[in-house]
Amino acid sequence: MDSFTQIVLGAAVAAAIAPPGHRRAALLAGAALGTLPDLDVLPINLITDDPVARMTWHRSFSHSLLVLAFVAWALWAWFRSRGGRVAQSPTRWFWAIQAALLTHPLLDAFTVYGTQLLWPLPMQPVMWSSVFIIDPLYTVWLLIACVVAWLAREKRIAQRALVIGLTLSSLYLGASLLAKQQVDRAAEQALAARGLEDAPRFSVPMPFNVLLWRVVAMTPQGFVEGERSLVADRGPMQFRDYPSDLDALSQVSDFPAVRRLTWFNRGFMKAQVRDDRLVVSDLRMGAEPDYSFRFAVARRDGALWREIPPEQLQWPWQAGRRLGAMWHRIWKTPEGDVDGAKAHALTPGSSTDANGVP
Repeated sequence: MDSFTQIVLGAAVAAAIAPPGHRRAALLAGAALGTLPDLDVLPINLITDDPVARMTWHRSFSHSLLVLAFVAWALWAWFRSRGGRVAQSPTRWFWAIQAALLTHPLLDAFTVYGTQLLWPLPMQPVMWSSVFIIDPLYTVWLLIACVVAWLAREKRIAQRALVIGLTLSSLYLGASLLAKQQVDRAAEQALAARGLEDAPRFSVPMPFNVLLWRVVAMTPQGFVEGERSLVADRGPMQFRDYPSDLDALSQVSDFPAVRRLTWFNRGFMKAQVRDDRLVVSDLRMGAEPDYSFRFAVARRDGALWREIPPEQLQWPWQAGRRLGAMWHRIWKTPEGDVDGAKAHALTPGSSTDANGVP
């Protein structure tokens, strides 16, 4: 999740556990601890300039429950040895510090990016993908709770506000999982009708809400993409077909960068040739034809592909201009078919070449 959300989550859980007389100190400490795991980008950027390594090392060691539990204990022990508030109420502060740190990676796991909760165990990153990386309806309850707790200090209303804020935000996460189940059922039925019942797929909410979802499934030719509005759509879910250069991708599958990306994103990648370079895009973050993470990993050498140092690419995209269309899509099924039986795109991807390049 975004840093601000992690700050208010850490502050709220720490202040809810710490003694009432320490509430403001707990809010500040929890805010600092809540954002601490994301500071891993600083040493990672110093260690390497490889964009694939930077992407896949983020949310690893600093987001491991195995590591953070020890870090929380070490911080607690150090502060207790120095006296002060932690020494005055060691048990409450122990759990306040643990909760402020451990809730960070657990919340991140609800997004699609991928969080290595049990690093260094060789497990794929967790991506429950039920909330977007920024979701105001999750964050607002925590923000209100922290403001009330700061102003009320030791008063009983402060604790009530914190409990209510944490409860409402947690219920929102639960609602996002229920929404995801509903979308996944609709996608499963529609994909089965196309003979893609066993196709690898994922679902993820569109920006800032859990009412409109995007589903992607891999196919022998590339992938399909579709949207589902929990408000407007009632008929079968529709998908659009997009190509991917799977032959080229198979030729470079043993390249270290490609192997690492395949492990990290579970193979949800699109391959396309651009200026004689093979570009792989992470399908989980973005929407056709625009993606947040694109990497050039190989250069054409005759009939073969030669490995090159990975380069993260940026080119113009239309995501910002799609927010209005996204909002409209939440409330209304595409024109021409009230049952949602007509394919509809939120993206201007109709004019693409064989590789899906605009």
